[in-house]
Amino acid sequence: MIEIVEVTKRYGNKVAVENLNLVVPNGELFAFLGPNGAGKTTTIKMLCGLLFPTTGTVKIGGYNMSTHGDEARALVSYVPDQPFLYEKLTGREFLQFTADLYGMPVAYGKSRMERVIELFHLDEFVDTLTERYSHGMRQRTVFAAALLHEPKLLIADEPTVGLDPKSIRELKVLLRDLAKQGVTVFLSTHTLDIAQELADRVGIIHNGTLIGCGTLADLRKKAGSDGTLEDVFLKITESTASGLV
Repeated sequence: MIEIVEVTKRYGNKVAVENLNLVVPNGELFAFLGPNGAGKTTTIKMLCGLLFPTTGTVKIGGYNMSTHGDEARALVSYVPDQPFLYEKLTGREFLQFTADLYGMPVAYGKSRMERVIELFHLDEFVDTLTERYSHGMRQRTVFAAALLHEPKLLIADEPTVGLDPKSIRELKVLLRDLAKQGVTVFLSTHTLDIAQELADRVGIIHNGTLIGCGTLADLRKKAGSDGTLEDVFLKITESTASGLV
């Protein structure tokens, strides 16, 4: 589903991502980890078509994001770390707006809206203006909108921030279920225990370079540690910073 080949992104003289190669197949839940400023956000923006690489190729579902962006973006949904809603719309109106953006047929759009409203338990507030929503309500509404058109790739940036424990549990179940259904989930998070629990594979980016990628067992071998993902992450990034890896 995701194919990143020899991708470098520069901002003037600053290299944000350097020589990145990454393939994520259909139905994989992939966790993308890194310290602040490591290149995660730049990579995500390139996957969404919000930025284009300076060199290299980003493909989604076989479509080159630079030359067939409309086809590629139609397969993608992105849930940012700060959920955005139009505050003078109700949740239902926002969902309808999203359905219209994707050109969904009326009957199909209505059916999907009812499905995601039920899935994310939006019934109690979906007809209230979103300016009155708490962070958790906003997050649930944004996720509902993201899944409305049944994307093939879901990109989620820090999706559990601001959610209560029950909502976090429900979200974890949802993400695993989506992967089982063949949806590729690209998860960026600093919550390493969630990444360890959910991810099929993990990628670690540091100073714009992918310094580790694989299963937890692969990363433990690279780090020379049998600890948690947090232990492995810290050891790999610290070793890289000191030039030992």
